[in-house]
Amino acid sequence: MHPNIVSANFLTDNPAIYEQRFPDPEYRAARFVDDLVGRFGAGRDLLDVGCGTGRDARYWTACGYRVTGLDCSPQMVEHAQAHCPEATFVVADMRSFEALSLVGSPGTPTDSRPGFDVITCLDSALLYCHTNDDLDAFLQRCRDNLRPGGLLIAELRNGAFFLGNTELLDEVREQAVVWDGVEYRSRTRLWIDHAEQLLRRERHWAWPGRTEPLIQHSAWRLLFPQELRYFSARHGFEVVAMFDEPGPRAETPWRPEAPLSTRLSGDRLHVVLRR
Repeated sequence: MHPNIVSANFLTDNPAIYEQRFPDPEYRAARFVDDLVGRFGAGRDLLDVGCGTGRDARYWTACGYRVTGLDCSPQMVEHAQAHCPEATFVVADMRSFEALSLVGSPGTPTDSRPGFDVITCLDSALLYCHTNDDLDAFLQRCRDNLRPGGLLIAELRNGAFFLGNTELLDEVREQAVVWDGVEYRSRTRLWIDHAEQLLRRERHWAWPGRTEPLIQHSAWRLLFPQELRYFSARHGFEVVAMFDEPGPRAETPWRPEAPLSTRLSGDRLHVVLRR
């Protein structure tokens, strides 16, 4: 094994390789959120759930947001804090985090009211809530941490996309990422667990010097638009926008002030909820 590699979850626990594998040099995801905040109106105190490497937080703090990031991976949180000292990052579970105190950028006073103006949950992090109880717990945590009128912005895979569409399930995908002079190759297979309503993934990693592949399993809840509307209302949220395109990872790329498609048949789903 390469000496600096952590393998509990290869990509999420190796932040530098994660950023190499999923580059976003234009900060498309962060700019997408900033555009939605402007469209639907919210303040600048932001909690990023599933913050990962803190890349989005770097953009937001530069734009004057006061950011707190939350992730269950200690490696991601350590990397994020080192690369974005203007924000605050904590290790916590998205289903059970309690009220968080906001620490703003130096010289930028925070709103004195408790809570946040915006909570983000991007790149399908919401779908790690595999059960209804998980989803209830997460939405309640969000409501407890949002100020009245605040926004919850989520970006995730769209369960409705898989109704009659198998293009992501029909073949094993092979990819490679080079980091620190080493090529890491992956083979990925996706399938649907109908009983549990999950999209499951098996990924094999191999690199020079490793005799056996590193095999990892993960899964995402398949949520449908009607389910999201139901759970949102159940926890005191109003759905102010739900669209499939454009988006930072959608087939139609996001661009400022683009019209929002409500066909809801694309691979990605974007939801804006207001407390």
